[in-house]
Amino acid sequence: QVQLVESGGGLVQAGGSLRLSCAASGRTFSNYAMGWFRQAPGKEREFVARISRSGGRTYYLDSVKGRFTISRDNAKNTVYLQMNSLKTEDTAVYYCAADSRTTASYTARAYEYWGQGTQVTVSS
Repeated sequence: QVQLVESGGGLVQAGGSLRLSCAASGRTFSNYAMGWFRQAPGKEREFVARISRSGGRTYYLDSVKGRFTISRDNAKNTVYLQMNSLKTEDTAVYYCAADSRTTASYTARAYEYWGQGTQVTVSS
């Protein structure tokens, strides 16, 4: 089992920044690729970003490329999502998730463990 706890969400004006954190406990953190997903009201959960086990490879949703950065610190068992130039359409609950497989996946069902989510609200 892997337990994931997100933090860092909140209310921010458009153009602002937030940094989300996801602390992991349980099994060896570096054995898992990590992803961030988001879900807006009335919409399906959407892939945002993924980082490989070592942190050497990252993947992003096209609409966040250049604005969001995923990173990880395996010594601290934590993955981060730095979000800059936020837009109102970024408003959602953000979830981190863990995937034990090495093949990159952008679908929620590929991820085995999930956090409880943190709300991000971007006002105009």
